[in-house]
Amino acid sequence: MTGRERILAVLAGQGADHLPCMPITMTFASDILGAKYLQYVRDHRVMVDAQIKTAELFGFDYVSTISDPTREAADLGANIHWYEDRPPAINEELALLADKSVLSRLQASGPITGRRMEDRIRGIERLRELCGSELLVEGWVEGPCAEAADLRGINRLMMDFSDDPSFVHELFDFTLATAIDFAAAQINAGADLIGVGDAAASLVGPRIYNEFVWPWEKKLVDSIHANGGRVRLHICGNTRRILDGMGTLGCDLVDIDYPVPMDQARAQTGPQQTLAGNLDPVRDVRNGSPETIGQSLAEVLRQAGSRWIVAAGCEIVRDTPHENVRAMTSFAQSHAAHGMIQ
Repeated sequence: MTGRERILAVLAGQGADHLPCMPITMTFASDILGAKYLQYVRDHRVMVDAQIKTAELFGFDYVSTISDPTREAADLGANIHWYEDRPPAINEELALLADKSVLSRLQASGPITGRRMEDRIRGIERLRELCGSELLVEGWVEGPCAEAADLRGINRLMMDFSDDPSFVHELFDFTLATAIDFAAAQINAGADLIGVGDAAASLVGPRIYNEFVWPWEKKLVDSIHANGGRVRLHICGNTRRILDGMGTLGCDLVDIDYPVPMDQARAQTGPQQTLAGNLDPVRDVRNGSPETIGQSLAEVLRQAGSRWIVAAGCEIVRDTPHENVRAMTSFAQSHAAHGMIQ
């Protein structure tokens, strides 16, 4: 099987020759190529070369265009801190929507503008061209809650949930529309899977998640499916309190970060949900050894049962020893992926 075939089979609940391996690599991949991270996030050709070289070197089953959370916000006019060799960041003090009234005047930015969103789209086109059907190609969008936090500022948004819920609904409508258009353009460019990064959602409890976040995430998931794509939900952090909701979104793949026990994630998302993760990228992967990584993955597999993909809970840290990353691939390649037991 090719890497692409392997991932798609597991997502569909079918058997595969072995478990897929698809850890998130960003700064790690940039370092593999020998490029500064500013080049990686601003030039899709650098990102593509880094992703392909990393996938080939470590035997991954996919390549990804995830790079940073500021692409949509930058194109909308947000103030961004740029760094030579680490990810760009939102300037929260000068958040684009620090003044809520700006939202009524904010013009949605389409994905084809020659700026950062289009750069990701061009990266997907090139990855599809170079990888063919060998590797799965992953696109990425910011989820409604995460993008709202980028535009409004995370602290202001958390207050808005109680102080001005109607504004939050309006803001989420805006961020949802941006995500839908961006995801559709990436699918048209050749993305097999769209990652939805909604990290800010891990900071809210079940009531706020169910009222404010889940309905907009659900609309995004359904839109991606309607456009012929698949969905990978990635919410960093401790999502124990919102697992039930995450499991009912209909995502093809849900990442489980290390603060969440995998057996709890399996119990709350159900046997039909394909899961990925959930090693601690620092403690287990960077600071571990090939032996301990294999032991940790074996325990996660025991808890996850079927429909699981090898990955860390979040991004592979850039200074992770190469032999530790190879240990993840070795584990995946030595364990069959069984189909669902009916």
